[in-house]
Amino acid sequence: MDQKTQSSPAAGADVLDVSLQSFRAEVVEESMRRLVLVDFWAPWCGPCKQLGPVLEKIVAARKGQIRLAKMNIDDYPQVAQQMRIQSIPAVVAFHNGQMLDAFMGALPESEVKAFVDRCIGPAAEDPEALLVEAQALLEAGDIDSSEAVFARILGVEPEHAGALAGLARVQIARGALDEAKALLEAVPAKQANAPAVAAARAELALKEQAGSVGDMAYLLARVENVPTDHQARYDLAVALNAGGRRDAAAQELLNIIKRERGWNDDAARKLLLQLFDSWGPLDPATRAARRQLSALLFS
Repeated sequence: MDQKTQSSPAAGADVLDVSLQSFRAEVVEESMRRLVLVDFWAPWCGPCKQLGPVLEKIVAARKGQIRLAKMNIDDYPQVAQQMRIQSIPAVVAFHNGQMLDAFMGALPESEVKAFVDRCIGPAAEDPEALLVEAQALLEAGDIDSSEAVFARILGVEPEHAGALAGLARVQIARGALDEAKALLEAVPAKQANAPAVAAARAELALKEQAGSVGDMAYLLARVENVPTDHQARYDLAVALNAGGRRDAAAQELLNIIKRERGWNDDAARKLLLQLFDSWGPLDPATRAARRQLSALLFS
């Protein structure tokens, strides 16, 4: 497979083959609008086949900021000679109608990115991609790293609801509930009901509630000795959730619903729904408990 067949159709005008006749229009003139990388290659060149997909990936990530123009030196040796291309692969950057920089060889992706960054500056960070990274770090318990990534998002979008909610969850994990509350209050009103914000708000409320339910050992002993003490079982669910034992917390609340569905104005079901908001709809504990709740309510 040569580089012509490796070009992505979705890339459109961002990746194209150029000829001697089209070089001025597609490279020199186009470079007045954006950076153009000219990839000098040949079908017999193994390193060229390695570099081609790397270049296309970087061009695609820049979403229109860069054009990749591919020139087969077997078809147009005179252009390579005029530009003093002595070995391939060779990549020449054009900007504002002129040659700007160049490199030779199949460089690794990180070095090609650094080359592009030198030519036109680093790419703006994608807040949504960073949000996924930060949330994964937080779920893994890497609080400091997740905080740093949430902060990077706010550097791009100062009112990003997901990042503010994420930082609030970081503070909740640290036990700094007042700081978490302040962060949630800083969320713009139009995003106050965003799922991430609602989840952080529910988590904060549960954490505050957990501080008043008492000793877990006492609660465990109480429900074992008096299985019908729904308040003790309810408080135990709050304590279990605060300790990260989600499945166990859900089971205690489901136990109450099974024994006395309407207890205390449906308090067990309401708390269970609050836990679902805090955990998120895709959490395994949410999905398992929601199925059991549905079975209880509609049996």
